[in-house]
Amino acid sequence: MLTAENLKKAYGSLQAVDGVSFRVGPGEVFGLLGPNGAGKTTTIGMLAGLVAPDSGEVRIAGHHISGDTSPQKRRLGVVPQELALFDELSAAANLALFGALYGLSGAAAAKEQDRVLTLVGLADRAKDKVSNFSGGMKRRLNLAAALMHDPQVILLDEPTVGVDPQSRNAIFDNLETLKAAGKTLLYTTHYMEEAERLCDHIAIMDHGKVIATDTVAGLLRQAPVSSFVLIDLVANDFANLVEAAALPGVVSATLSGRQLRLGVQSMGDLPQLLRWLLSHGGEFEHVQTERPTLETVFLHLTGRSLRDA
Repeated sequence: MLTAENLKKAYGSLQAVDGVSFRVGPGEVFGLLGPNGAGKTTTIGMLAGLVAPDSGEVRIAGHHISGDTSPQKRRLGVVPQELALFDELSAAANLALFGALYGLSGAAAAKEQDRVLTLVGLADRAKDKVSNFSGGMKRRLNLAAALMHDPQVILLDEPTVGVDPQSRNAIFDNLETLKAAGKTLLYTTHYMEEAERLCDHIAIMDHGKVIATDTVAGLLRQAPVSSFVLIDLVANDFANLVEAAALPGVVSATLSGRQLRLGVQSMGDLPQLLRWLLSHGGEFEHVQTERPTLETVFLHLTGRSLRDA
């Protein structure tokens, strides 16, 4: 349904996007995951036809997007990172304006307003000024505006920035409803937990390039460890960290305060590790495990933290 092929875009000496390619099928949620500055927003701009690529092309349902007046753009809905709303207008008036841009008026526009406001849970606030809305409500109305013309492909550029957990979950529910209706969603984020929850496939971006793409499960298999073991030591004077890091099956070892964090290749090695720890002065009071995350994969691929990159 949506294809990006070798997209490139430079601003002077800065290569913002460098050869990005991917395909998104009908009814699929595709995530672009990467730190701020990775090139996600520029990629969204090219997909939407708002930014002209230096090279490469975008196709919707096999049809090339060519210029501002391309009829294929009517199949797109765009939820920008910056709110595209008029604060002094009501929610309904905002939606009427965006509907009019796609030729909707009268009863047809009113029907679509009711539909999208109900979807995002704002039907009872239709006549209220947007200036009186919370940040989360504005984000949900921003989504509703992109849906007024019932697009098949929806581009979402970090749509949960600055919202509270309750509003974020409401937006997730909206997107899952759209997916169930067969919509194609492209979702950019630097929150790994969002990508893991929502996306069928993910492309990890860094410095304008796609450095890995797969399902969530496929990406997690690229992590260098199968699990992390978090061990709360009785004291913080454990002096054998280097030895712990050298144990068979241990990929990494860090000590923060009294917590020892071991990255291990197999949980089958845990009993042996705990016995070694006790025999080397590492008395402990609590043990828990964590699975690797997309943050782990990003750190493994780039040597840097996703959030701090």
